[in-house]
Amino acid sequence: MSAVLRYGRVLLKLSGEALMGRESSGVSAEVLRYIVSELKAAREMGAQVGLVCGGGTLFGARVSRRGWGLTG
Repeated sequence: MSAVLRYGRVLLKLSGEALMGRESSGVSAEVLRYIVSELKAAREMGAQVGLVCGGGTLFGARVSRRGWGLTG
């Protein structure tokens, strides 16, 4: 049985925090594998997929550890 898509185009925004999963920092390999498998399934069903990856949390943590202040 073939799946019927409700939307032909999907835009997924992933926050840096979501990519960390249960880890305290960085990107979780487990989370990344899951996301890739879901995106692959969506593509195989014919969906056009756009992906926006955040990283403010990851970048901000690195900047904070180095003592660089961000003002704005």
